[in-house]
Amino acid sequence: MIRTTLSPSPDDLPVPKLEELERGSSLWKDAWRRLRQNRLALIALALFTVIAIVCVLGPFMTPYGYEEQRLAYGAQGPTWEHWMGTDALGRDQLTRIMHGGRISLSVGFMATAVSLVIGVLYGATSAYIGGRTDAVMMRFVDILYAMPFTIFVILLTVIFGRSLYLIFIAIGAVEWLTMARIVRGQVLTLKQQEFIEAAVSLGYSNGRIILRHLIPNVVGPIIVYATLTVPAVMLLEAVLSFLGLGVQPPMASWGVLINEGKDAMTVYPWLLFFPALFFSLTLFSLNFLGDGLRDALDPKSSKD
Repeated sequence: MIRTTLSPSPDDLPVPKLEELERGSSLWKDAWRRLRQNRLALIALALFTVIAIVCVLGPFMTPYGYEEQRLAYGAQGPTWEHWMGTDALGRDQLTRIMHGGRISLSVGFMATAVSLVIGVLYGATSAYIGGRTDAVMMRFVDILYAMPFTIFVILLTVIFGRSLYLIFIAIGAVEWLTMARIVRGQVLTLKQQEFIEAAVSLGYSNGRIILRHLIPNVVGPIIVYATLTVPAVMLLEAVLSFLGLGVQPPMASWGVLINEGKDAMTVYPWLLFFPALFFSLTLFSLNFLGDGLRDALDPKSSKD
């Protein structure tokens, strides 16, 4: 007798359990997975985290104040008592570097936050409204681009005086221009999508569409550029401090310490070497982290 085997019907097939089904992955999970595969970006993230923790918590653990002077001690090289030496006024260099790191990182993040708020709102509004409004708003950006940054800061310094808050305003007032252009280009593409047309058909206001629908969809490029803006802002602050337009004594940023160290680098090389080392490591780590985030959030860019 020949036995025939009938194929089971779909109803007889075993139904997979819910937890056995493949779970979907969000954009952020995919980005984190790609970032973990980038060892250089992870090393940069770890290095920057260590530097930030040292600068924030270090001054509380050292027995010296950043402005504590010991004129009789004078400038001494690295010792067990002062790991990175002292300056001509007998101030502990390690304490001043950690305190200066606070200032430099604060300027970097605060000025970047100012530039993000202005640039994102300005660029998204200009692109979504379009037409003559877009043309006028972007020509204003072009005019600001043509203004020399140093002269702009000098004018603000003469009018309002020198202060740390002025540095936030001056740098943030310049750095938002590039962010506005980046966001504008992204929004010009997104506003033609179906979900924006659906929001318009539902009667949503322009402000709600910009804040609730457009800006959240350009968070990736915003995060990437913000990561690259922080080192650029810190470098600008260092240039200003190097020219004497930045942080004023007795406070000190890395730019101020580098400026002080270059005057005595032939006699006291540690006064220049250690602040420059901290500053360079921070800039390198932030730039490598920004490149890693760009590749993680936008895989197509790494293939181009």
